[in-house]
Amino acid sequence: MPCAAGVEDYLFTEAQRITGLDASRLSKRRGGVQLQASWRDALLLNLNSRLAQRVLVQLSFSEYRNEQDLYRAASEVAWEIWFTPKQSIKVEVTAQHSPLTSLNFAALKIKDAVCDRFRDKSGGVRPDVNTQWPDVRIYAHLTTDTLTLYIDTSGEPLFKRGWREDKGEAPLKETLAAAMLAASGWADADEASRPPLYDPCCGSGTIAIEAAQIACGMAPGLLRRFAFEKMLPFQSHVWSAIKQDALARVRKSADGRALVFGSDVSHRMVDFAQRNAQRAGVADVVEFRGGDALQRMPPTERPGVMLVNPPYGERIETAGFAGAGRGAVSSPSGGATGGATGGVAGAREQAQTEDGGEFFNQLSAHWKKNYAGWTGWVLTPDLKLPGKMRLKESRRVPMWNGPIECRLFKFDMVKGSARNSAGGIAPTEQGTPRA
Repeated sequence: MPCAAGVEDYLFTEAQRITGLDASRLSKRRGGVQLQASWRDALLLNLNSRLAQRVLVQLSFSEYRNEQDLYRAASEVAWEIWFTPKQSIKVEVTAQHSPLTSLNFAALKIKDAVCDRFRDKSGGVRPDVNTQWPDVRIYAHLTTDTLTLYIDTSGEPLFKRGWREDKGEAPLKETLAAAMLAASGWADADEASRPPLYDPCCGSGTIAIEAAQIACGMAPGLLRRFAFEKMLPFQSHVWSAIKQDALARVRKSADGRALVFGSDVSHRMVDFAQRNAQRAGVADVVEFRGGDALQRMPPTERPGVMLVNPPYGERIETAGFAGAGRGAVSSPSGGATGGATGGVAGAREQAQTEDGGEFFNQLSAHWKKNYAGWTGWVLTPDLKLPGKMRLKESRRVPMWNGPIECRLFKFDMVKGSARNSAGGIAPTEQGTPRA
């Protein structure tokens, strides 16, 4: 099961919990976890894994030196026990230090081997190739001298849960949101003692909705279809029983109150988040509101966890009006003008500094003043973010957002003020903030 780099430990734990397998039958690999598991386990993992990108079944492992070796290895796989020649296929190849000059040619040789085997065994009938919406996806991974062949039981990547139709620009993948929740410990917290969760830059609601489904015990794959449903080993009665068991575990908030909260300065994104939550089946346990990240007060009296993937660079303006006082009002041009406070410069212009320092400095001041007792987790590609927030992180977790290396920083918030009356930095109960 492949996953994002840095998520292997969390996927190992999740896969063991889902399947109930002994730890000796699971092993961590770079960018994934390998299991010695059953076909039923593959179905369970597809339905329940929040962290895996796909569930692949390994069919062959062999050495190779050239493309003809790839053809020979693929020819020896019994593809006919997995699908029929009436179904379309797609072959994808990944490589790590492979000596072959063309991965496209390698994929072509493997495709030819699959089709030729079917032609020989089914009276000349060969499966068609469909690169857009294939019935069956075949994956090949090449190292310096080895070839591993897999068949994909998932189809569409598992981050596609089936509920997100409304989204903004560069939305966070659901699998990464789940990894953030796992790293923070919130996902594994006891139901009775799980603290509130709040995303003050929620966008289309990915983190909040993922958290709400976890709180409800809702399997992430309940709303979608999978490639294994078209494969020959598939038994509909077995799958139906697995889904019914998953549905029976779904629960709602005991007191009928929201445990998960999100807000965004863009009311359009809040509307998207609310519609997504409705489709995800968690509209009654997650609460979304409009509001500036630099002005929103805690959504509950009980301290909780803030989990946020804040905008940065050019996207910083969607987070809040950095530099604008509470008396600022929007101007027709979309900036901010001085209100009761007077003389406030255009907030969005202030926010869009090259490194976002002004926004994050004011965000940390807001948190220190109003979020005492809360824990803040911030995912960012900026390794210098704690310095910009003038906070000392208590933990940093490496994570990858696609090709972007990030860190998930943990900040333990205490009562304090960003600046004293003389304009200097005021001490907090933790000690002196970072300069």
